[in-house]
Amino acid sequence: MNAVFLDFATMGEGLDLAPLEAVVSELDVHDATPDDRVAERIAGKDIVFCNKNVLDAELLRGSKVRFIGLTATGTDNVDLEFAKANGIAVANIRAYCTASLVEHVFGVLLMLTHSLGDYDASVRRGEWQTASDPFLLAHPVRELAAMTLGIVGYGELGRGTARIARAFGMEVLVAARPGSGSVPAGRTAFEEVLDRADAISLHCPLNDATRQLMGTAEFRRMKPTAYLINTARGGLVDSAALANALSKGSIAGAAVDVLPEEPPVAGDPLLDYTGTNLIVTPHIAWASGEARQNAINELAANAAAFQRGDQRNRVV
Repeated sequence: MNAVFLDFATMGEGLDLAPLEAVVSELDVHDATPDDRVAERIAGKDIVFCNKNVLDAELLRGSKVRFIGLTATGTDNVDLEFAKANGIAVANIRAYCTASLVEHVFGVLLMLTHSLGDYDASVRRGEWQTASDPFLLAHPVRELAAMTLGIVGYGELGRGTARIARAFGMEVLVAARPGSGSVPAGRTAFEEVLDRADAISLHCPLNDATRQLMGTAEFRRMKPTAYLINTARGGLVDSAALANALSKGSIAGAAVDVLPEEPPVAGDPLLDYTGTNLIVTPHIAWASGEARQNAINELAANAAAFQRGDQRNRVV
């Protein structure tokens, strides 16, 4: 089967495409594909690999495409109903970036709880050099081992975060699905997690039930010493409410790797916030070199499985 990769540049540099080339007869690779050229580039192709390009019914109708391999876990850029109705297989990739993302969660949590950014700034301002003691205790330092971590979303990434949290000696509370109305064994009601957790890490999908899951009311329930970490989807958090909570001290700090619009060309309240208790990174928690190569390897394995008639990682 012949294939096209529409937006390879979204995967970053330094990756080996040999695993993909080995499972197709021909592979056309494009760093990026403008919306008005997608139809042209998928024409005559059996397989389409992509990350962010939208593949809707209008584009897929009448095409030769039999398999869509997504280089992400999310599937919202593909019309899955049309694909299912028209015999187009769709597969995503899973568990490819767990180590990268979980390390990011604890990297930013340690930066916040140990005031690493504040201490670095203090040293650069000369405060240590002029201190009366051999150490400078200018900012609070908290041990993770004395903290409780709330996890919202307990799939692969949530479970990975829980494993490392327990290794640090943290108590872990796994939130019941928000709005579900029930609390299964081993889970804690979402509202109780808000009340008890010293840090909350979001790992749930974005849907009607979770959109702006964290807003003004939720930040008011959290401890003023608590932290929020979001490496999932920007739309889970009300940006304006979070900026306000940080500025008023309703919570101690936050780290967000995602925003509702990416790239945030229209701006965002969190980009305007100037306090030192917020860390904003550009959706890179998943993006270690190892994770990105894992993604290519998983993409190739999915394509090979489809050609064998297997259902590996199929969402359609």
